[in-house]
Amino acid sequence: MSQQSKFKQTEIGMIPEDWELIKLKNYLKISPRNGVYKGKENQRKGIDIVKMGTLFSSFFIDDQDMEKFGLDQKEKRIFLLEKDDLVFARTSLILEGVGKCAIVDTDSREIAFESNTFRIRLDNNKINPKYILYFFRSRVGRHFIDAIASQTAATSIKSSDLVNISLPIPKKSEQDKVAQVLYNLDTRIKILKQMNKTIEAIGQALFKHWFVDFEFPNEEGKPYKSSGGEMVFNEELGKEIPRGWAVKELKEIVSQLKPGTNYQPKRVKEGVPFVNVKNIVNGFLNLNDVKKITEEEYKRVHKAWIPEKHDILITRIGTLGNVGIIRKKDLPVAVHYNNIDIKAKMTSCQFIYFFLKSKEFQKMYHLKKKQSVQEYVTIEEVETIKVILPNNTKLLKNLEKEFISLLNKIELNANNIESLQKTRDSLLPKLMSGKIIVPIEVE
Repeated sequence: MSQQSKFKQTEIGMIPEDWELIKLKNYLKISPRNGVYKGKENQRKGIDIVKMGTLFSSFFIDDQDMEKFGLDQKEKRIFLLEKDDLVFARTSLILEGVGKCAIVDTDSREIAFESNTFRIRLDNNKINPKYILYFFRSRVGRHFIDAIASQTAATSIKSSDLVNISLPIPKKSEQDKVAQVLYNLDTRIKILKQMNKTIEAIGQALFKHWFVDFEFPNEEGKPYKSSGGEMVFNEELGKEIPRGWAVKELKEIVSQLKPGTNYQPKRVKEGVPFVNVKNIVNGFLNLNDVKKITEEEYKRVHKAWIPEKHDILITRIGTLGNVGIIRKKDLPVAVHYNNIDIKAKMTSCQFIYFFLKSKEFQKMYHLKKKQSVQEYVTIEEVETIKVILPNNTKLLKNLEKEFISLLNKIELNANNIESLQKTRDSLLPKLMSGKIIVPIEVE
C-alpha cells in the first residue's frame, strides 16, 4: 500500500483526484426493500431470518444461528436474500445502531430479512458490494449515515435516502483490490473464530464424557464406566457416581465467588475499563466498547478485592450465564454488579471455565433464576450448585491438563482475532478516504 497524494475539491469536500461521486441508485439490480414483518413469530422450522442483532455482531451473514420465520412462496420471492446482498439496520433506539450493515456471504442456505432492516442489491459487475460494506462500516461511511438519520422516538434511515447519497468511490478495479485486502483479513478472522468454536465443542464434549458420563480414562486408559469401573449410589444426587468421587458445592472449589460492585462511579473517557454484561463475548472480555472509570474510583470499588488474571466472570442479571476469563492484557479492570467474579482454588480456572459453560451447569444455573425487572440469580444459590469431582488429586490434575491445553489454544486464537480486527479497523478509514491506496494486485 502507498500514500495517495493528489486530491480535488467536490461538493462533499476533498476526495482523491481519480475518484468519482456516485449514487447507489444508479447501480441497483432491483429496488431497495424493507424486510418482512412477522411480529414476534419464531418457529423451529422455516426460513432463517436476519434480525438487527446479526448486523451488530458481524460484517457477514453466513453461518450464524438465527430465528426462523414461516414464509409462503410469494414472501420467499420477495424477501429471500442472495449472495452479496447488503442488509442495513433501518431503525434503532440509539444513533450508533441505525445503518449498521452486513453482507450475505453464503449461498448455501435460505435467508430472509425482517422489518427493522432493508436490503440493497447492487450490480456487482459495476460496483463491488463488499467495498460498499466496508465503506459503511468505516468512520467515513458512518458520517454519511448520521447525515440522513432522523431522530424521533427511534432513530431511523430510509433506503431511498441511502441510495441517493453522493458517495466518494474509486474505480472498480481499485474497489476490488481494497475489498480483497479487507476481506482476506476477515476471512482469517472467520477461520480463527470457527477454530475456537470447534475447540469449545471438543471441550464441552470432553467435560460431558469424563464428568457426566464418567467415561474418563481408567488406569489402563479405557473408558471407566463402560469398562466395568465401580459405581456407588449417591443419595444426595439420587444416582450412581464413580467410587472415590464426591459431590461438591461450587463454593467449595473456589476461593472467591462474589458479585462486582453495585456502586455507580462516574464514567470518564479515559481510565480503567468497567466491565458489564455486554463486555463478555466468546469466552473473554471485549473492551472495544467499554465504559471507563478513574483510577481513584477503581481503587475505591475494589478496595476489598481486585480482579486478577484467570478470574472467571459469569453474567448474573439480565443476560444469564455468559462466561469469560480475564487475561493479563485486560488488566486492570473493574467488575460491575451484573457479573460474578470467581477465583479458582481446588481446580484450575480452565476446568471451571468449561464447567460453567457446560450444558449441565447452565441448566442448573438457569433453574436458579428469579424475576424482577430483569431475570437474575443470587450469589447464595449459585454457591450451592453441585459438581462431581474425584477425591484423587492426581487423577483430577491429569484430567485438567486437557482443559488447560484447549483453553490456551482458544486464548491464543482470540488474541490473534483481536489483533487482526485492530489492523482491519485501522485500515478502514484510511482506505475509504483515499489516504492510502492498494497499487498492487491482490493474490
